[in-house]
Amino acid sequence: MSEFINNREQLISENTERLSVLKQLFVDLHNGRNLDEVKAHFDAFIGKITVDEITRLQHDFVEEGSITADELQRIYKQHSVIFQGTIKEETHQNGRPEDQPGHPVHTFMLENQELGKLLTSSLQVHLAEFVMEDSTDNIYKLIEDINLLLDIDKHYSRKENLIFPYLEKYGIYGPTTNMWRIDDFIRDAIKDGRQKLTHYQGDKQAVVGVLNYVIQEVAGMIYKEENILFPMALKNLTEDEWVKIAHESDEIGFCLIAPAVEWKPERKALEEKAISEGYIKMETGILSLKQLELLLNHLPVDITFIDQDDVVRYFSHGKDRIFARTKAIIGRTVQNCHPPRSVHVVEELLADFKAGKKESEEFWIKFNDKYVYIRYFAVRDENGKYIGTLEFTQDINPIKAIEGEKRILN
Repeated sequence: MSEFINNREQLISENTERLSVLKQLFVDLHNGRNLDEVKAHFDAFIGKITVDEITRLQHDFVEEGSITADELQRIYKQHSVIFQGTIKEETHQNGRPEDQPGHPVHTFMLENQELGKLLTSSLQVHLAEFVMEDSTDNIYKLIEDINLLLDIDKHYSRKENLIFPYLEKYGIYGPTTNMWRIDDFIRDAIKDGRQKLTHYQGDKQAVVGVLNYVIQEVAGMIYKEENILFPMALKNLTEDEWVKIAHESDEIGFCLIAPAVEWKPERKALEEKAISEGYIKMETGILSLKQLELLLNHLPVDITFIDQDDVVRYFSHGKDRIFARTKAIIGRTVQNCHPPRSVHVVEELLADFKAGKKESEEFWIKFNDKYVYIRYFAVRDENGKYIGTLEFTQDINPIKAIEGEKRILN
């Protein structure tokens, strides 16, 4: 027994010493010590670091107030360089939740893969073309990339509003203090890049600077999430908490890609049946959620609803949709679902609806073998307040071909 106690005390002493060394390394960075020297010191005395140690360090600094929030953000940004490739892999019992399709972490990592592709296969390539020639076409390519990248707000919002509160429940405040600040810097930089491109006045260097910053910071955040945040969350959150996060994620929306499948833990479905069998009472009748969804999906038109803030909230999912839709557009502004050349048309239409100048608008176009009739309607409440826009899309070729009469008994 004494040997066990001695070993335990020795282990505690070693852990305390490691944390002390790690803390000193952060203080050295704060005091301006050369990054290479700090990394060499880390490699010599620490070698590998656990997610728990990183969390403990962040928590201690916040609690002590020995380093300001701004300085902590700078240090936090730099520590991914020091810890690159040194974070210990931790084995999870009962398999790896992040490998289960539909699990929130699995979805976050799928989104990170898509973000990585967007950075390397599109944004970096088009930025290099822009550097060579700042033509209108190259500017439009970058604007389209940025419009897609704006979707990252949904990724960050789910992280901040669904994962962070549970971590704080367990006394883990580092991500809230640091990651959220970096997320906001990234959001602002993306919007700044879009603004500079949309109103481009020939300042090529300013565009290149902000987009390079965006590429660097987004890539860095992907690393921080997958090597620090997600392992930390998987270690602390319960299955019930992950189920709640998965259920609430739809309300915020997804980034570039929707979950592979709906995640259903083997242990229980968390009242899924009761939720799916709920009823909605309307002025002219009562329908179950299932009946309502089937009804909308069986209409001979495609429906999309955009709320008062121009955010896509719903689309019907019939078997023969004219224009493809994925769940990734839910939560995205409608402007970012259109190419730059046609955004002004959308904005003018919505402005007229909001101002009460129009109640509807219609267009008709040839699309593949279809003759597509597109109608937009302003949706208003009983007091005339604008609450959104409803889009109806229909192939009218079969209707145009109608001749003569067909009695119902025929």
